[in-house]
Amino acid sequence: MIDVLLLGCGATMPAPDRAMSAAVLRCGGRCILFDCGEGTQVALRREKISPMKIDLIALTHYHGDHIFGLPGLLQTMSCLGRTEPLFLTGPEALPEAMAPILSLAGELSFPVVPVSLSPEGEPLRRFSPLWNESARLLAVPTAHRVPSQGYVFSLSRPPRFVPERAQALGVPIRLWKSLVGQAAESSVLVQGHVLLDENGIPVQVGQLFGQPRPGLKVAFSGDTAPCEAFTEAAAGADLLIHDATYALDEEAPEAALWGHSTFSQAAAVAASACCARLWLTHYSQALTQPELSLPIAAAVFPSAECGHDGKRISLAFRE
Repeated sequence: MIDVLLLGCGATMPAPDRAMSAAVLRCGGRCILFDCGEGTQVALRREKISPMKIDLIALTHYHGDHIFGLPGLLQTMSCLGRTEPLFLTGPEALPEAMAPILSLAGELSFPVVPVSLSPEGEPLRRFSPLWNESARLLAVPTAHRVPSQGYVFSLSRPPRFVPERAQALGVPIRLWKSLVGQAAESSVLVQGHVLLDENGIPVQVGQLFGQPRPGLKVAFSGDTAPCEAFTEAAAGADLLIHDATYALDEEAPEAALWGHSTFSQAAAVAASACCARLWLTHYSQALTQPELSLPIAAAVFPSAECGHDGKRISLAFRE
């Protein structure tokens, strides 16, 4: 199961009920923090999420409304006695962008480690052995005024073991558990010998399992205009959290100028990517009641929802 929580959905300037950009994803008790705008640690405390459980902070870019919460959060982690490394990732020039942040945070009780993610998606066990072995995070370049990237979290699962197949092929019950997780093309060994079927052909581990089962996928855009690379990476996401700085279609030229999206553009990304759900976020400070403009997005993608600080969802595997 995955828990996703919006900590802040504002842009540029905070409001009394709207902190700056941040979201947290929890899986197996461990956390990834996406962006860390002003108000993030207050939101974490309000939602009873321990900053000590955060293994990785994934920054979409280095504008203030996405990073100004970092110095205080780092100080809090240190005051709580953290000793585990905290990993940071982001677009190009991460060490240079973080130098003033770390200077403001002062001496810390733990190392802050800048990392780059693999182009194929980084296994999250790199950051803590407590992560599920199939959990991965992919960084995808997006279309903003500065170097920026969105993120796609995925949690896969293997096909289901089919006992009837194992029995029919003569695989001893005592071996069933040990075969789970082995490579599909591996031969089944019984007492050190390759197991053969009735035609004398080696039995492969893959023959004992059914079709691949859907996993879970969450995509977080950060600040971006509609972007083909991110749309492709978000394909089939159970949840898409997308920039929706501007509500109205007539604001599209201004959105393009500043590297943002409108409600209908975010909805079009969700529709094109065949996502299950869309959360709109990163609202302009002029957009005080985004829910009034939700029909604009829903006309394009009926499963669109307005994000708000504290909005949460638990995602479970589908059978």
